Order: sequence, then C-alpha cells, then structure tokens
Amino acid sequence: MSEFTKEMKEQKWTIVVPNMSEIHFDIMKRIFVNHGYNVLLLENNDATLIDEGLKYVHNDMCYPALLVIGQMLDAIRRGLVDKDHCALAISQTGGGCRASNYYFLLKKALEKAGLGNIPVISLNLQGMNSNPGFKINLFMLIQAFTGLIYGDMLMMLSNQTRPYEVNKGDTDRLVATWTERLGEAFNKNRGYFGKHLKRNLNQISDDFASIKCERKSKVKVGVVGEIYMKYSKLGNNDLKSFLESQDCEVMLPPMMGFVFYCFSNSITDQDLYGGRLKWKLLMKYVAIPYMEKFERWMNEAIARHEEFRRPATFKELEGYAEGIISQGCKMGEGWLLTAEMVELINKGYSNIVCTQPFGCLPNHIAGKGMIRPLKERYPESNIVPIDYDPSATKVNQENRIKLMLSIARENLEKENQ
Repeated sequence: MSEFTKEMKEQKWTIVVPNMSEIHFDIMKRIFVNHGYNVLLLENNDATLIDEGLKYVHNDMCYPALLVIGQMLDAIRRGLVDKDHCALAISQTGGGCRASNYYFLLKKALEKAGLGNIPVISLNLQGMNSNPGFKINLFMLIQAFTGLIYGDMLMMLSNQTRPYEVNKGDTDRLVATWTERLGEAFNKNRGYFGKHLKRNLNQISDDFASIKCERKSKVKVGVVGEIYMKYSKLGNNDLKSFLESQDCEVMLPPMMGFVFYCFSNSITDQDLYGGRLKWKLLMKYVAIPYMEKFERWMNEAIARHEEFRRPATFKELEGYAEGIISQGCKMGEGWLLTAEMVELINKGYSNIVCTQPFGCLPNHIAGKGMIRPLKERYPESNIVPIDYDPSATKVNQENRIKLMLSIARENLEKENQ
C-alpha cells in the first residue's frame, strides 16, 4: 500500500472524501483547497453502491463503513476519479468505536479489489497512520472549526426557514449564495476570526430572517443518533427531505457539539480513568474556552431574531445529561446523544427520530436504551429508534416514522385546541 507523498500533493492528485454533510463539507473543502489539496466530495448516492460495499465489507460491520467504502469503490468503478492519480481519505477515531477500523477496512477492500496501489489517508488528530503529503496544522484546524461554525449556522437557520418559506427555493438559494461568499472570503484568508467572523454570522442571521415566511403550526421533529447516520442523506435515506415532505420542521443539533464532546472526553478520561493530565489541561484551559467564544458568537447571531431557536451550549448539554446518564459513558456518541434528546424535548421538538447503525452497541444504549427513562421524565416525548443496515428497507423505516408522526399530529391538534 503506497503512501500519499509530497510529490502527489504537488501534482494535484485528487483526494476523495465521503460527503457526510453537504453544507458543512462544501465549506470546509475550500479550506483544504486553499492549502494546496485537490479535494473531491463524493455525490454518488445510487443504491447500488451498497452492493459494492457488500462485496468487500462484511455485512456485520458498521453500516457507515460499508456505505463510504462502497461509495469510494463505486466512484472508481464509474470513472468519477482517476484511479491512478487519487487518494482516498477516511476518518479514524482511535477510540473504542468501530470507526477506528475504517482505515484498515478500506485498505483491505482496496487490496481485494485489485486497487492496493491507491493511497489511503487517515483523517484523525492523533497522528495515526500519517502520510508525508498530508498534514493538518493548527491553523488548518482553526479554519476547519470556523467552517464548522458557518456550516452549523446555515444548516440550523435553513431548517427553521425552509418549511415556512412563501417562495419555494429561497432558502436553498441563500445557502448556495453564502457558501460561495464564504469560499471567496476564504480564498483571501478572511472570515475566520474576530470582527469578520462576527459580521458574517450576524449577516447570515439577518438574511435568513428577511426571507418571506408564513409561520404556521407544524409538527416539529428532532433527529439524533450516530454522527454519520444523523447528517448523511446517503446513510439515512435523505431523512430530512422525507420529514419535510410530511409537512414537518426538522431540527438537527449542531455538529460542533460533537467536537466539544470529543475534546471534553480528555477531561473525563483523566478524571475517571487516569488519562493523561496534559491533555486534560490543554482541553480544559485552551481548546474548549477558545471554542466557546465561537459558540457564543453564533448563538448571539441566531438570537438577533425571535423566530429562530438557538442551540444549547455545550455546558447546557452537560447539564441535560446529569441525573440520566454518566459522562463516563463516552463510546460512540455516548452521553451526548441522550443530552441532545433532552435539549430537543425542552425546545419543543419532542418528536424525535434516533438514527443508528444496526448493531452499534454504544448508540443502542445511549439512544434506544434511554427512551424509557426519558419518557418517565418527559411524558410528552415521542421517540422512535430507526436501525439502518443493508437489509433494512426504506419503506419499513418510513412507515415506522409515519406512525410516530401520526401520534405527533394528534398531540399537536390537542395543543392547538
């Protein structure tokens, strides 16, 4: 298996990246392009790529791994990328989650497919399986987190505007406009910090508030779960669009909450399990306070207009979990998943779809396993867990969601009366 070398970067070899969230990844892709990388976000979402993944990944493995590996191999088979001048990038968490094995599963699949010469890049912050031609420095990390803030802002405001817009398409056009504007600003190394960032966030909020809307009473649905299944329309069969087609407003928690959660795990490790003190101090006194400043700016921008609901801060999420689930439960999405359900219920999104890969033990515990204690504490909660795997049919999944929605509509009608 070859490495991604500095020469490959200079020759502009294509780095193929699975697209977990269109808004977020389209923005963050431009950051890597500005640092000299040629990045291709995969858009091939044909159902046949599941069969492609099953050729090389055991069906008992994590469903997101099967999907993204199948998507990459499908793109190569279709000629969407030059197999002799590309590298494949995949995440590697390094924890107890099966996602730690995605890198090795992809390498094994490539070798089995006769494509063992294609370099594989591990996307992680722990220095695992490094490649000389691909380096993530501190400045890129800061820029990527800023891109995440913008992505969360656009995602949350578009989800709260699209169901009510009078002129259909206004919301999506505004998202596209801001994505281009941010890309142009990034090309000039602007918009990442200070007044430029705050001004952009405020302007985004003002622009969405200016869209002509007719705000009627609608069923409000929150979506939680394993991070890929929650955001990827490939993973969850475009769940957001389906819910909007059922006349619902959809709320997705911001992706930066997961970043906070991952960083805070270093503190939990040291407090409960004897982890390294230096990482606890770095996260507690440097990284997290820095991120909280960005979080505060985004929430202040959203709060400029009363029709928008701001997300919970990470400290608020920690409080939501207390008395229900321990912060020591941190495999997969762990306690964060439960806390996000509590946040949604408190904000009026008591109808919740919990998306999870079949057999994902951490999410079955922190998601499905928490439904009963949440129901006891919040009787109004209406939660349906949906498993996703190669054998699960879209029709069956949507029928279960429709049953949840029928209860939600009954509850809404009672509230309106």
